[in-house]
Amino acid sequence: MSSQEPRSTEAAGAVSSEHEPSGPPAPSEPSASSAPVPGPTSGATPPPAAGTTGSVALAIVLYVGARLLVVAVLAGVLVAVGLPLLVALLIAFVVALPLSLFLFRGLRTRLAAEVDAATASRRERRDRLRAELRGDLDPEGRE
Repeated sequence: MSSQEPRSTEAAGAVSSEHEPSGPPAPSEPSASSAPVPGPTSGATPPPAAGTTGSVALAIVLYVGARLLVVAVLAGVLVAVGLPLLVALLIAFVVALPLSLFLFRGLRTRLAAEVDAATASRRERRDRLRAELRGDLDPEGRE
């Protein structure tokens, strides 16, 4: 039954997106659609990118940690087979590079979305500050 629940949720999301032009969008829909995350290529849709410093740092730690874990596992297997540690590490790094491109596509996409959201947020703050300095906006952000 749990496999039917995500389908009904996805179907409900598809129905609401079809009705967006005829009615006002729900408050949660613009934030989800504002993140540049490709939906069809990644099996499940990741949460929208926040672009905060903490979310960017978390995405970096997850991606780098996952890649280092692959290197450690590969090196451990090669050392268990009987290769010297240095040779095993070199081979593990070479093999882990293309392997992580396929295994961690979702983490890499999430990292890119977080960095893009953080960049957009910084750009918006910079533009708002420049407008305030020019006198186009008051400090509360009104024209």
